[in-house]
Amino acid sequence: MVTLADRTRVRTRCVLVASGVAYRKLDVPRFQDFENAGIYYAATELEARLCQGEEVLVVGAGNSAGQSIVHLARHARQVHVVMRGTDLAASMSRYLVDGIEGLSNVTIHRGAVVTGLDGDGRLSAVHIQTSSGERRTFETASLFLFIGADPNSGWLRGCVELDRRGFVLTGRELSPGIADSEPWRSLGRAPFLLETSLPGVFAAGDVRSGSAKRVASAVGEGSMAVSFVHAHVARPA
Repeated sequence: MVTLADRTRVRTRCVLVASGVAYRKLDVPRFQDFENAGIYYAATELEARLCQGEEVLVVGAGNSAGQSIVHLARHARQVHVVMRGTDLAASMSRYLVDGIEGLSNVTIHRGAVVTGLDGDGRLSAVHIQTSSGERRTFETASLFLFIGADPNSGWLRGCVELDRRGFVLTGRELSPGIADSEPWRSLGRAPFLLETSLPGVFAAGDVRSGSAKRVASAVGEGSMAVSFVHAHVARPA
């Protein structure tokens, strides 16, 4: 039984959880003023072309940030990277670090955080501060954030197993011995690869623990989950 926000209740034999994640945001004044007006959470070909010849800021030091820095550097005049830590290799693959360090139009600001945003209807400036107290302002209309994401799974707490960060556990990631518990024994099978701790509830995409957090991966997992749904529904209730 699924209860919706308006208290409507739906009886179903299967649920496919594909609720994704919510990208983390900066805790700075006026942040909401510039969402969809200069703040980006991805650096696809579309965003990169919008930054052609401009100065841009990237916040983050993981692999997603690294890949985006390399991509943006092909289009932007200058890419400023703002990171809390001091060692880029601590959270980024070596091949990306080597590639970034070889780019003449990329400047890395270590031990720094964003402290403010300015603009009139659209982002026009970003303020940062380093751990030493130095303050700098960059005139830019493009701020790219790669500081992680939180799963949209709060509604599943107490219903299915989640990992310590709240992502949905499935298949082999479930607690040992789950197949020996009720109602799995009465069902006569172990959880499918994308099935949660509750029979008939599946998860795919970014909300799933261990997923690759890529569009192509989410599409593939969705297709796989549908095949498992059919296999589950085909069995007698």
